[in-house]
Amino acid sequence: MIKIEHTLFALPFALLGAILAADGLPDGRTLFWILVAMVGARSSAMAFNRLVDCEFDRQNPRTQNRALPAGRVSPGYVRAFVVVSAAVFLLAAAMLNRLTLMLAPLALASILLYSYTKRFTEYSHLVLGWCLAIAPTGAWIAVRGALDNWLPLVVSLAVMMWVAGFDVIYACQDVDFDRRAGLRSLPARFGLRRALRIARVFHGIAFASLVWAFRLAGLRWLGGAGLVATLLLLIRQHRLVRPDDLSRVNEAFFTTNAGVSLILLFTMGGEVLLR
Repeated sequence: MIKIEHTLFALPFALLGAILAADGLPDGRTLFWILVAMVGARSSAMAFNRLVDCEFDRQNPRTQNRALPAGRVSPGYVRAFVVVSAAVFLLAAAMLNRLTLMLAPLALASILLYSYTKRFTEYSHLVLGWCLAIAPTGAWIAVRGALDNWLPLVVSLAVMMWVAGFDVIYACQDVDFDRRAGLRSLPARFGLRRALRIARVFHGIAFASLVWAFRLAGLRWLGGAGLVATLLLLIRQHRLVRPDDLSRVNEAFFTTNAGVSLILLFTMGGEVLLR
């Protein structure tokens, strides 16, 4: 019903935010509840998206074999899954600190309401980016109990623009269907060529934000190596996808993006742990 790969995009950034906040490895209890919160939040968001988009998924050849439109799971099961996952997220927030509990309903509302945005704005890619960008700042607050530094916000900006960029690329697959169904996206509005250019701009902003975060965190050689590797992966991603050839979108989307998040965790987070 949901893909664990999608969680892998955001989870490393939550861990990175926690490591930066603690200036090292957070205590085991805090780390455990951050992981539980991430799994609960992402699971509820992805399942809710499947529920809201079920009729569109049933009509779209690319998505009609997903579990819900194909009838392998029932809407009632998915609703229960959303409720349980959301409850797990709220429990985890309550176990962290008072501020995380206070902000948790806002975060949950954001990640659930995203599912409706393609119905009224072609900039839903940025909304999705915002939803995943909650992870590093949320983890920072989970560790410190306060938002007392620009660093997590800059990392969140990088995540937001990175996600928005790769979501534009992914949406190129559905441009014809989106236009027929009345769904809105940057590829559906501007066409593939212009949409891919916009994705490059988004990724340029993301990389600039990562450089800013690198400087704010006082990182050096290992974090710098991570930046170089990230830049190379982003360049490769855009070389894989062309307006006249979308055959490698899945490779660009899943493999490259999981690589970016893990590289940044192991290099930027690793340098913090080693110093």
